[in-house]
Amino acid sequence: MYKINKENLSALFSLIAEANELYVPVSINGAVNFAAWDEDVQVDLDTLKTVKSPKDAFFPQSETLYSCKRNGKKLSITPEELSSKDFVVFGMKACDVKGLAVLDKVFLVDPVDSYYKARREHGIIVSLACSQPEEACFCNVFGIDASSPEGDVQVYMIGDELFWNAVTQKGEKLTEQVKSLLADTDEAKVEEEKASIKAIVERLPYSNLSLDGWGEDAVLLDKFNSPIWEELYKPCLACGTCTFVCPTCQCYDIKDYNTGNGVQRYRCWDSCMYSDFTMMAHGNNRTSQMQRYRQRFMHKLVYYPQNNDGMYSCVGCGRCVDKCPTGLNIVKVIKAFEKGGNK
Repeated sequence: MYKINKENLSALFSLIAEANELYVPVSINGAVNFAAWDEDVQVDLDTLKTVKSPKDAFFPQSETLYSCKRNGKKLSITPEELSSKDFVVFGMKACDVKGLAVLDKVFLVDPVDSYYKARREHGIIVSLACSQPEEACFCNVFGIDASSPEGDVQVYMIGDELFWNAVTQKGEKLTEQVKSLLADTDEAKVEEEKASIKAIVERLPYSNLSLDGWGEDAVLLDKFNSPIWEELYKPCLACGTCTFVCPTCQCYDIKDYNTGNGVQRYRCWDSCMYSDFTMMAHGNNRTSQMQRYRQRFMHKLVYYPQNNDGMYSCVGCGRCVDKCPTGLNIVKVIKAFEKGGNK
C-alpha cells in the first residue's frame, strides 16, 4: 500500500494524464459531475455523490454510431472508431463501480455492444471509499461494501493523505506510472477508516431495508398485478430524473441527424418513464403512467434479478432518493409493498 499528501494530488493527476485520458469529479457552478481533467478544473473529491453517475465514461449520454454520405447514387457508411486509448476514471464510489457490473450483463452478452466493450477494456477505475456515507445511501442492502470499493485501484482519503492500493493488473500498471509520487505505508489507518465507514453505514436509516419478496423469488404476476401500483404512481411527473441520475439504467434511443453534409446516426439515453419510450408504428404497449412507473421498478427488482442470477438492477446509491421531485423513489416502492403485505 502507498500514500500521497493531498497537496500533491495535482501532480498525481498530471502524471496520470501524461499517459491516459483522465476523468475526475469536477465542481461547476455548485454541481459536481465527472469531467475531463486539466489544470484549470476545480476537482472535488469531498462531495459524496456526483449528480450523474460516472457510467457516462463507459456508456455516454450521447454518442455517434456511424455516418452516412450520399454521392450521386453511391451511399457510403463510416462506423465511428472504437475507443482505443486507455483512460482513468478517478474517484468512483463502490455503488457506481457495482453499477458497471449491472451494465456488463446487458452490453457484454450476445450480441456484444462493441462501443461499450472497447471502453470497458480501456477504462481503468480508481475507486474512492465513502468516508461519510449519507442518509440516502443503502448500498449495503445490495451487498456492496462502501468501505472497500471494487476497482483497479482503491483509494482512501484520510486526513491530509490519500492511501493507494492496487488490486488488479490494470491497477498495478497505473501504479508503476505514478510510483515516483507515492510513498510506502502500512494499512493501519486504512483499517481504522474501514471500521469507521462500516459503523456509519449500520446507523443509516435505510441500512435494514428488506428485499423479502423481491428478486429471484418474487412471484412475478402477484407483484405485477398488485393494486399498490395504482396508489404509488399518482404523484409521478414523468420527468425522467430518476433514470438519468441512475448508475444502472441502460435504456437508449437511436436517432438520425442531418448534418447538411450527410447523416449521423447516434444513440442517446432514454427513459422508460416517457410516454414515447419504445414507441412503434402501432403505438406503445405501456399506455399509462402507472404502467411506465411499474415497469421501472419491476425491472430493477424483479425482471433483472430473475434473468441475471439474482443480481438487482439497483446499487443503493440513493440518487433517486435525493433527486425525485415528488419522493417516488425505489425505497418508497419497497416499503409500500412491505406495508401492503408484499402483494
